[in-house]
Amino acid sequence: MEENFKMSRSDEYDPLIANQEESSDVNPDAVPYEEALKETGYGRFHFKVLALCGWAVSSDAIEVLSVSFLLPAASCDLDIGSSDKGWLNAIVFIGMLLGGYFWGSLADHQGRRSILMWSLTVNGIGVLASSVVQTFWAFLLCRFISGIGVGGSIPVIFSYFTEFQPKEKRGMMISALATFWMCGNIIAAGLAWAIIPRDIGYISSSFKFSSWRIFVATCAVPSLSSAFLFTLMPESPKFLLIAGKASQAIKVLTKVHDSNFSHRKSKEYKIKSLILATDTSKAEYLEQHNGNDVGCIAKLGTGCTVLKESTKQLFRPPLLKSTVLMLIVNFVLAFGYYGLWMWFPELFSRMKDGGSPCDHSNFINQTSKNETTCNYKDNWVYFSGFMTALSNLPGNILTIFLMDRIGRKQLLAMSMVLSGVSVFFIPLIHNKYENLGISCVFGAVSTVGWNALDVLSAELFPTSLRSTAFGIMSGIGRIAAILGNLTFGELIDVHCAIPMIIVAALLVFGGLASIKLPNTTKTDIH
Repeated sequence: MEENFKMSRSDEYDPLIANQEESSDVNPDAVPYEEALKETGYGRFHFKVLALCGWAVSSDAIEVLSVSFLLPAASCDLDIGSSDKGWLNAIVFIGMLLGGYFWGSLADHQGRRSILMWSLTVNGIGVLASSVVQTFWAFLLCRFISGIGVGGSIPVIFSYFTEFQPKEKRGMMISALATFWMCGNIIAAGLAWAIIPRDIGYISSSFKFSSWRIFVATCAVPSLSSAFLFTLMPESPKFLLIAGKASQAIKVLTKVHDSNFSHRKSKEYKIKSLILATDTSKAEYLEQHNGNDVGCIAKLGTGCTVLKESTKQLFRPPLLKSTVLMLIVNFVLAFGYYGLWMWFPELFSRMKDGGSPCDHSNFINQTSKNETTCNYKDNWVYFSGFMTALSNLPGNILTIFLMDRIGRKQLLAMSMVLSGVSVFFIPLIHNKYENLGISCVFGAVSTVGWNALDVLSAELFPTSLRSTAFGIMSGIGRIAAILGNLTFGELIDVHCAIPMIIVAALLVFGGLASIKLPNTTKTDIH
């Protein structure tokens, strides 16, 4: 990252004094934000912000999905059964539920960049701590803390990235950013395959740091490195404009322009004044707090008030219909995807000798806490997990090229319906190769829906509410993921067809509901 993207201390956004700076009448030469953004060109800066935000998205994916690869190994060291595994999968989402709502609202109030740095740091610290604790309950607590960090970074990353994208390229670029979740999945699966089956680590009578704990510690590197790299980036200019800091927004846009046109020094950025957005509810609110309350308690109270007011606006016309539909779609997609995806390594482990995943006799002994089979050194489990992660690649490539051609909600609806249909076939398979094939089909199709949902979430809501909306959508998704994992944990040993049918029905229902969402293709963001 270039040094010229660092913002000086005086340029940093202070939400409590945001509107003191600019109170003069609008300049007649002022231009709308979308036009000013288009004048910055498209080039080196945008690819840098894609790379950095993409690395942050990958770090979140690694943290969330790494848990699934721990199940066979953690069963041995932590002495846990299927119900405990359900909680181990769910605890990250519980943390994400709380973190997404809180961090997202703070980002709408205090700025995107600083919240990203803090949430990514919390994630990394939680992951590192979980690699060394020795008891199941301490491990759960650390994963909960890391989940709080992940819950904050996911919604804010997409808000930050979206606000740098011109509308002509927004759908394609948000789709490109969403593909980094797949990259994180592949990295997590590759690291698990490379590290967990190996005889490495340190084991004594009082302390264990075996191969799967080394894998956990390694997964902390992406989030901590992302937190550091965001110190080199500017605040979102769209956020600064809505907050009443138009001069700072122009400074950021000028730096973006200079980076994109660094090979043409004679070309100057001509925009000197911006039209303040009509969506000024946040700026108006902040103007009522003229920086008089600067203590930590006062800031916390202000943040809670903003959180409440932002949430109310999402559940009022004209946003009410979109909010409710997005909550439904987020819930069913997260319940189905995470409820099934997080259990794939466990299903691979149970089917390594053949048979159906719903054949109770194949794994009844493995589900007993006292008779856990320590088979996590079997390469098939991690090879299968890696191939399933790699299956996301075709769907991600497809969405990059089709998002602006077919449309967001159309891709979302088709993906969810086809994903639901594929899940119906899982109880009917008879060997591990068929299981791997169905898993890859599910991964390839479902990722299209997630990418379309990410784009819709970024475009449906105005700037002053975008991170709050992302936080709420993420929150309902985390509730669904928690319920999905706990449902699998409780029902998979009864008969695996039961949770599979539930997942399939919900995905089809959510796909049909998504047809009612508004069309946001190539529209201005508010």
